[in-house]
Amino acid sequence: MKRREFITVLGGAAAGWPLAARAQQPAMPVIGFLSAASPDVAMRGRLAAFRQALAEAGYVEGRSVIIEYRWAEGQYDRLPELAADLVRRRASVMTVFTEPGALAAKAATSTIPIVFGLAEDPVALGLVANIARPGGNVTGVNFLAAELVAKRMGVLHELVPAATRFGVLVNPSDPRRAEAVARDAQAAARSMERQVHVLEASTGGEIDEAFATFARAGTDALFVAPDPFFTSRSVQFAIMAVRHAIPASYASRAFAEVGGLMTYGTSLEDMYRQVGTYAARILKGTKPADLPVVQSSKFELVINRQAAKALGLEVPPTLLARADEVIE
Repeated sequence: MKRREFITVLGGAAAGWPLAARAQQPAMPVIGFLSAASPDVAMRGRLAAFRQALAEAGYVEGRSVIIEYRWAEGQYDRLPELAADLVRRRASVMTVFTEPGALAAKAATSTIPIVFGLAEDPVALGLVANIARPGGNVTGVNFLAAELVAKRMGVLHELVPAATRFGVLVNPSDPRRAEAVARDAQAAARSMERQVHVLEASTGGEIDEAFATFARAGTDALFVAPDPFFTSRSVQFAIMAVRHAIPASYASRAFAEVGGLMTYGTSLEDMYRQVGTYAARILKGTKPADLPVVQSSKFELVINRQAAKALGLEVPPTLLARADEVIE
């Protein structure tokens, strides 16, 4: 063989070595991330917590794991198709948030492990057999919505003690949650001998209309249901609350960060971290059926004093003392 021919053959073989080496390397696992929300500013902290939990377990996005994101952007009817798309993508594990997302994922696959983060009772929803031994391919993180509704109503009453008429705003796109929140808020109001007026909104225009209706009805304080679409409209809520002079309480700190009056609820960043931890454990070989559903126990109260001043409210010192954060 001539020298030039030898170099050509050697070069061709060498060019094939990296491809062969890559072919022998195991493919990176894929995590499907299904959310009813939008990839907006409010999600940054939650995503950071989710990724950090994975990284602590050795799964760094882009280096040792691929995360496929699917965002419904408040359009709940898109969740089934997005879940099916992640199944086609052959995700190693699916992480889902909110009840409609969890149900869509469960309907899409009975084999791919699913880790949820949601407020509703997963046993009542049929997602798991029981809390301690989920069985099947689903497990995750849960917090008790009914207790949170009562606590939030109580804190709102403490902030606006003279309030006699409470408004409650829910999203009918998530009917199960809307019904549960309305029911629990009405029960809490009855225990305080207060009136409740429940309205629905699933678009930006309907949110504006709801605030106008609450204002005409003389609503003293507003309870906004936890909802990914509402969170994506947090700036709109802050503006409308001041415009109509209605003190409002929200579930996610994202509202207080953009000018909302007060938030009380589960630390969503902590919940996303827990979901990431469970996803990592499943990637390492643990079966979902052997992972008990975690009861989220970290809650936070955030008060925005600038919003309080804009509404002409004086925040009680006892409430300030209990706050996890006060935004000045």
